Amino acid sequence: MFMNSLDKSFFRFFPIPKFLSISSFGLDMGDESLKFLELIDTKNGLRVGRHGEKVIPAGIMESGKIKDSKRMEQILSELRKEIGIKSVRVSLPEEQVYLFQLKLEKLGLVNVRESIELSLEEHIPITAEDAIFDYEIISEDTKNLELQVAAIPKNVIESYLNLFKNTQIKVQSFELEAQAIARAVVKKDDLETYMIVDFGEKRTGIFILSHGIVMFASTLDVGGVMLNEMIAKDFKISFIEAEKMKKKYGLQRNTENKEIFSVLLNSVSILRDELVKHFLYWHTHKDEEGKNNPPIKKIILCGGDSNLIGLSDYFSVSMKSRVEMANVWINIVNTENYVPDINFKQALSFAAALGLALRDFDSD
Repeated sequence: MFMNSLDKSFFRFFPIPKFLSISSFGLDMGDESLKFLELIDTKNGLRVGRHGEKVIPAGIMESGKIKDSKRMEQILSELRKEIGIKSVRVSLPEEQVYLFQLKLEKLGLVNVRESIELSLEEHIPITAEDAIFDYEIISEDTKNLELQVAAIPKNVIESYLNLFKNTQIKVQSFELEAQAIARAVVKKDDLETYMIVDFGEKRTGIFILSHGIVMFASTLDVGGVMLNEMIAKDFKISFIEAEKMKKKYGLQRNTENKEIFSVLLNSVSILRDELVKHFLYWHTHKDEEGKNNPPIKKIILCGGDSNLIGLSDYFSVSMKSRVEMANVWINIVNTENYVPDINFKQALSFAAALGLALRDFDSD
């Protein structure tokens, strides 16, 4: 059934008809780990069910591509047996996805998908035959349609499909990781513009969300592991000791160990410079009609290393912008009435898995 659906959807790859379900699993697959989380629909509202993380050894996944399918199948099969997962919604990393905007004239327009297909090769470095794509309407008037198009190489999707087929886990949909994160950290029906920064172990995802649509996505090879390595090298200590120091001191100037501030600043400033570059481009770039993009209201931080002490303050001061830690429960539960069995810091790294699982309860 999957292979016949290759041309139908991108943001919700291979959706199945809605069925009566009391729970939903989100599976966030990265190069270093996979995170899974279940949301359960109860009479008291959504509740967090089974959740956890499995390490993916080096060499199995690389920039979202499956390099060793047999070993990855083994990890997923173990997960199915241990947790009892039968069906999942799965994230796709932005490294493998091409995003671009396209304007189509309504005059003479017969089929939107066919028109996009004819324009694909002008915007992405793969042929239309080798791509799967979908689109969302940004705006329209009497003359034009403005679209946000997302495309991914067909062989990437096929490799994921074969992987899950062999592990007997049913895939309900594949979804762009950035869109899943946005669903978790931005209030439903909020059409403002935000920059979302997913600061992970080895990479950082930078997304701009506007009108509920991911308009831009980029990945930077800076993460918590890099910070640990810098500390370990500078202080001549082990990686584990470096991680402890990072968590204890963070970006605090007035500590008993001021040197660590300088070490961390060297790495974090690389990320800051990248954020500034995209921030400025968004605010200075005009569309074909000379219109400005809507201003970014605030920067939202998530990811396992986003809770580094002083990080949000550093970005806020240096970028002169409002910066906040994400509230991943904003569309799921009222934490005043129910406290999920997962602490705030840990939950920041589960944003994508939460957003994926939320899809089943997020009626359009």
